[in-house]
Order: sequence, then structure tokens, then C-alpha cells
Amino acid sequence: MTIGAILFGLLTGSVIGLTGGGGAIVAVPALVYGLGMPMAKAVPTSLIVVASSSIVGILPRLRSKMVDWTTAGTIGVTGMLTAIVGARVHDLFPEKGLMIAFGVLMLIAAIRMFMPMPYIDPDTGAFTGRRFAKGIAVGAVVGFLTGLLGVGGGFLIVPALTILMHVPMHIAVGTSLAVVALNSIAGVIGYFDRLAAIDWPVAITYTVCAMTAALVAGQLGRKLPNTVVRYGFATLVVLLAGFVFFETFVLQG
Repeated sequence: MTIGAILFGLLTGSVIGLTGGGGAIVAVPALVYGLGMPMAKAVPTSLIVVASSSIVGILPRLRSKMVDWTTAGTIGVTGMLTAIVGARVHDLFPEKGLMIAFGVLMLIAAIRMFMPMPYIDPDTGAFTGRRFAKGIAVGAVVGFLTGLLGVGGGFLIVPALTILMHVPMHIAVGTSLAVVALNSIAGVIGYFDRLAAIDWPVAITYTVCAMTAALVAGQLGRKLPNTVVRYGFATLVVLLAGFVFFETFVLQG
């Protein structure tokens, strides 16, 4: 299990550092299917991994000012509140249903990322009242899903920032990392009563490897073209969604 935690941790951190999200999309299936961890433990473990890796992934982007802190704060603070709610209602849903919902969300996000992006006028970057309202709405939805499914929400935040709020891709990635970190921390708080049951040696190994990979990938991600990051991210999400559905409907019946 230790070797698996190392390999999956490196993969998760690389995805987070390059794309600003998607780490939990890798972490949750990896923990459940790759390491045999029950969903009840995989969700809080994933949140710990994603929160730590996202914080590290932001560091290479700070000097380049690739984080819209106003937008991140609006979405993040709202998301922190609803993430706690999502975490507390997690047990009301069957595990198979949660994994199906997880897969559907992945496909929706990937399809949107494959679609042509709208032209981003520099003036639309102003933080208007309409953009504030969109940020509140995005934060509420993503935060709830963070707590419910153990996802940081980056695979939804990046499309929302670029498509709904017209944030340029290179800024959206850094901003997403900030939001994911806030949401994931709140999600961990929501699972406070389960933290003692986590397999901490696996969680720590996974997290350290993910943080290391996120830092290295973050340096690389700043130099890659936006389209390469976007289409690569979308392709990975489709592949992982296919695996989730295959595991859920075929292997588990």
C-alpha cells in the first residue's frame, strides 16, 4: 500500500500543480479502488491531500501574480460554509450513488473544457456586482460538493472561472488552487469526528508525495500554453470518469 500511496500521490500532485484542480478526481478513485480504502475514509483523506497540495501549488504562481484573490475569496469563503454542510450529510447517500454522481460531474466538466472558450476581454476582469453574484453561486455549489464527495472542486471551478466569469486560463488555475485549498480545509473540519479513523501512515505518505509533485508541476504549468493545460486536463477527466463508471457498473454490478 505504501508504494501505491507514493505513486498515486505523485500523480495527484502533478495534476493539481498543472491544472489547478482535478487532484481529488485522481485521489478519490485511487484511494477507493487503488488502495482499497472505504469511501468513508477516502473522502476526508482526499481532502487532506488536496488541501495540502493546493497550498503548495499556489507558491510558484505568487510571484507571477497568477491568482485573483478577490474572486478566490468570494468563492472560497462561500464554499467553506457549504463544504461543512456537504460533509455532514455525506452519510445520507449510498456509496454507489456518490460515485455515480462523481462520474457525472467529471464528464460535465470535461465536456465544457473541450468546448471553445469565449473571448476574454481584459475589461471583463473587473470585479462587478454581477461577477460577485456568480462567485457566490459557484462557491455555494462547489463547496457543497467538496464536502459531500471529497473533491476540492477544481475541475468545476476552472470551467466556472473561465466560462462564467471570463477569467483567463492562466489566472483561473492559480485562483482555483486558492479556492480548492479553502474548500478542502473546511471539508476536513466537517469530518472532524472521523479524523482519528484515517490510516495516517498512508495519508501522510500520499500527502507528502502529492505536495512535492504539485510544487514541481506548478513550475512547469506556468510555462505551458493554456490550450495544452485545458485539453490535457479535460482528457484526464474523461478517462477517469470512464474508469469510475466501469468500476461501478461493470465490476461491482
